[in-house]
Amino acid sequence: MNKIITIGREFGSGGREIGRRLSDALGIAYYDQEVIVEIAKRTKLSEQYVHQIMEHRPVTPFPIHFGCSFYHVPNPAWDQNLAIYREQRDIILEMAQKSDCVIVGRCADYILRDQNPFRLFVYADMESKMRRCREKAPKDEKLSDKELRQKIQQIDKNRSQYYAFYTDQSWGNKLNYDLCINTTHTSIKDMVATIARLF
Repeated sequence: MNKIITIGREFGSGGREIGRRLSDALGIAYYDQEVIVEIAKRTKLSEQYVHQIMEHRPVTPFPIHFGCSFYHVPNPAWDQNLAIYREQRDIILEMAQKSDCVIVGRCADYILRDQNPFRLFVYADMESKMRRCREKAPKDEKLSDKELRQKIQQIDKNRSQYYAFYTDQSWGNKLNYDLCINTTHTSIKDMVATIARLF
C-alpha cells in the first residue's frame, strides 16, 4: 500500500506550504489544486466554479409539502454539487493508488480512510494566520485587519461545514487526525524537517 499523507488546515496556517515542503523532502507526489484542475477537465466546468463549489457546503433542497405527501423537487445545483464531490472522490482515490503522495484538503483523510493515510491537521492563532495571509496577498489587496479576520473566519467556517456535510465528522477534531500541528510563531521550514523524520 502506498504512503499517503493528508493535510487538513485552517486558512492562513501554512498547511499548503507544509504539504509542498513535505512532498519535496520525501520525494513523493503533491496534490492540491491539481484535484480541481482534473475535476474541471472531467466535468467541463470552469476551475473557478469548481473551486467555489468545493469551498461551500451544499444547500439542502427541501421538498414541497402538500397535505401529507412529500414531493421531490428537482434541484440542478444540488445535483451538480454531489456530482463534483463524486468526481473529487474518484480522482483522489486514483491519485492515492498511483504512488506515495501528499494530498491537501478535499476531505482526503475521509475519502482514503480505508487506505490508512497519515492524517495531519494544521492550525495557528489568528495573529499568525493574518500575518501569513498578508505576506502572500496580492500587492493590490487592501483589506483592513477586521476585513481580513472576517475573511479567514468565513473560509474556515465554510471548510468546516463542507467537511461535516460529506464526512459526518468534525473538521479539526483532534480525534480524527494522527498529528495536529500548531504553526503559531514557528518556522514551517524547520518544522517540516522534523515531520519528515516520522516517515
